[in-house]
Amino acid sequence: MTSSLQLLFEALNQVKDEQDLRSRIVPKIGEFFAAKRRGVFFFDQLPFVDSNLQKTLQLGLSVEHNPVVRYLVERHAPVHEALVASPKVWNIICPRPDHWHVMAGPIVSCGQLVGVVGCTREQSMPAFDEQNLADLSAVCLHLSVWAATVRAQHQPFKTDRLTPRELQIAELVALGRTNAEIGNELWITENSVKQALKRMFRKLEVSSRAEMVAQLSSPKYHSPSVTLSPSNLVLNTHQ
Repeated sequence: MTSSLQLLFEALNQVKDEQDLRSRIVPKIGEFFAAKRRGVFFFDQLPFVDSNLQKTLQLGLSVEHNPVVRYLVERHAPVHEALVASPKVWNIICPRPDHWHVMAGPIVSCGQLVGVVGCTREQSMPAFDEQNLADLSAVCLHLSVWAATVRAQHQPFKTDRLTPRELQIAELVALGRTNAEIGNELWITENSVKQALKRMFRKLEVSSRAEMVAQLSSPKYHSPSVTLSPSNLVLNTHQ
């Protein structure tokens, strides 16, 4: 078991990009943990814009509704469903037969949860145990290092991740506009502004308007289409 885990580490160390990660490493992770389903997900690539997917994610990936997600977010530590819920409760939360047993681990970068590695098993299969959690913790350590180094090198400048509309919103935020004022100026609803800011925060890996403006105005992320000044920012709690 230890030798195969070491082989997984060595294979991960040779991964050059996310396509390689998903084609070569994710299947190995699934094989190692005898998982029915397996995957590695980075939050900055989830299609949150899709309204139908949003509804599913609000329940399935909700800190409020899903104790596995809550454990992962609060502790940045691997977890399986038996640690946080009884089989009856878990069946209500996630009734899919191929998700009877679920194990998830964090991918962390710069102190933030940036992704998740997950594995599932069917009811007829053995449950994940403490050794699985320990092994997943080791895998997550290597994935976190990879995300903070190799993956980061292949990412475009963070300003390039924003859409033209999001850049417009960022510029108005830097001018001290409230969400309502931004909505009026761009002819969109205040709620649309709020949802856009949430996506922008996730893309830029920030947690406040001030942090977003400071990052976008930094020379490191300067773009001809972005001219933001932190000095113009008026802090606004209506995010």
